[in-house]
This record gives sequence, structure tokens and C-alpha cells, in this order.
Amino acid sequence: MRTYLVTGGAGFIGSNYIHYMFHKYDNEIRIINVDALTYAGNLSNLRSLSHRENYLFLKADICDKKTIARIFEEHEIDRVVHFAAETHVDRSIDDPEIFVKTNVLGTAVLLNCAKAAWEFPDGSFQEGKKFLHVSTDEVYGSLEEEDGFFYETSPYAPHSPYSACKAASDMLVKSYIDTYQFPANITNCSNNYGPYQFPEKLIPLMIHNALHGKKLPVYGDGKNVRDWLYVEDHAKALDLVQEHGRIGESYNIGGHNERKNIEIVETIIDTLIEMLPEADPRKKLVSRELITYVKDRKGHDRRYAIAPDKIKKDVGWEPETTFEEGIKRTIAWYFENEEWLKEVTSGDYQQYYERMYKGK
Repeated sequence: MRTYLVTGGAGFIGSNYIHYMFHKYDNEIRIINVDALTYAGNLSNLRSLSHRENYLFLKADICDKKTIARIFEEHEIDRVVHFAAETHVDRSIDDPEIFVKTNVLGTAVLLNCAKAAWEFPDGSFQEGKKFLHVSTDEVYGSLEEEDGFFYETSPYAPHSPYSACKAASDMLVKSYIDTYQFPANITNCSNNYGPYQFPEKLIPLMIHNALHGKKLPVYGDGKNVRDWLYVEDHAKALDLVQEHGRIGESYNIGGHNERKNIEIVETIIDTLIEMLPEADPRKKLVSRELITYVKDRKGHDRRYAIAPDKIKKDVGWEPETTFEEGIKRTIAWYFENEEWLKEVTSGDYQQYYERMYKGK
């Protein structure tokens, strides 16, 4: 049975990845989920898995070298899937230091602990051990031309403290690959959306606000372009890279779903109106009149677009979910999980850990 150490597994992408892996492998794998449970880490994302004997949650900070080293000592870790990071651009502008600490120092701690656990005295590594560093397309900066794409060979040009920290962590992993022949891969993905996303991000924020008749804030002129990837497609890509990717390679994971931000907001409004029953009083609240343009974000990149040609060639992955299908699935999930959204927006979700694990 392979054992996976998943960092940041209580977050949006991490929790979706864990659900996907258990759905695919069931009892063939074991997952140890390490998360510090900061503002975006929500253990109730994984409530349905808490009964599993092959799932273990450990509350820990990836910057805590002693704790991370002990996890490697006490468990035979075969795979590391590293999601844990501070991720929100606006928060990085307000408080860059915490981003440097978590995203850079935390990655260094994980690399060193994995290296110490997996390395033989002669400098070679145990067979079958792999480290996957999950990163972002924001490390490449902004595309100015309308028809260009980011490739794995594109130069890094980060513009925000968040993307600069992720670029630094990518470089750290790359340096371990080059210096020690450390068995790792790096993935750089486009904007994810889907279930369990913290409602400070664009899509869940717009869904939540629209359903409550609140303003829908859109930065600048709303024409910034992002490539959107349904989170389950991303999880599938990560699994394929770990099992079939060439060691030491980087892979771009894109959704082939480029949209202007204003188009995303308008699609959400139109889809909500279509999906809400006529008798639902919220249907009258949802309107394009809620769209409110606000001052543009500092250092706001104009366009991201990823070419996932390499990952398709090497492991056979390509996105399966169109944006039209994915946004309907996402909205349907929020309809079915309104209590989750209520807990998150009120902050009550932070009490779930205390209820579940107090005294354990």
C-alpha cells in the first residue's frame, strides 16, 4: 500500500485531490493529510472521509521542521503531494512576509525532510519515492499578446508577492532536482474552480454575493483573462504526473477555458437565474445590475493562458470539463451544500476541528 503525504489537504484543491484519490484507489492507498488549518483550511471538506482507517489527519505547520521530520520518521512515505501555501494575491499584497515564510521556507523544510528520509548514503534515492510540487501559472507573469501561451520553457516573471513566492519555491524544487537528482516534479496550473473553494476567490464569491443580492465587485475594466480548470480535472492530472511523468520535469496544467473576468461573472449570473426554481425568492435578487466595477488590483496581470501540450504527450492528460458544464456542477454543489457555505462565511467552520479533535 502506497502512503501519500498531502500537505494543505484541507484546502480547496488539496481536499478535492484527496476525494479523487480515494474514489480512484479506495483501499489501495493511505493518505496522511497535514494542514495548519489557517483561514482557508477547512477540515469539514473531508468530513465524509474521517471514518477511513487509511486516512489520517495531522494538524501541523509545514515550517515546523521537528514535526515534519517526525512524520517522515514514523511513517513510510512514498509520495509527497505539496499543496500547502498561502495563495490569495490580495492577501499577499497586504502581508507579504507570511507568504515568504509558508511558501518558501515551508517548501524548503519539506524538501529537506523528504531528502533525509529517502536518500541513501551514496546520494541515490530509494526507488519509487516521488515529490510533487503543486504550483501556479502566475509565476510566468502576464501575457500581453492575445494568442500567446505559457509553456514550460517560458521565463518566470512574477508580479505579485504571492507569485514571487511560488516562483521561489519552484526554483528551490528545481535546484534539488538538479543538485541532488531528487525525485520530484513541478506542476503549474491555471485558475481552479469547483466544490469547497473558499469564498474570497472570484467564482464562489460571485455565487455567494449574487444569491444574497450583494454587489459583485469586478476589478478594473473586467477584461483580465484567466484560463479556468475544473478542480477534478486538475486532481486527475496530478495523479497521472506522479505515476507516469518523467522525473525532474515540469508540467503545465491548463483548462482550455479562457474567459474574461466580466464574462465569468455574467455567466454565473445567467446560470444562477437558469438553475434557480421560480418559487425561490433568491431568483429575484440575482441580476447583472449587481455588477460593480472597483479600483484595479495592484500589479494585476492582464492575461494568463497555458498550453498543456507536454502533459498530454507525456502522460495522456487533457481537460475533460468545459466551463459551461463545470460552472453548472459548481453552482449545483453550492446549492446542495449551503450549510457548508454558511459555516465558511460566518467563520464557524474553524470550530469543526475543535469539536472533532479536542482531547485527541
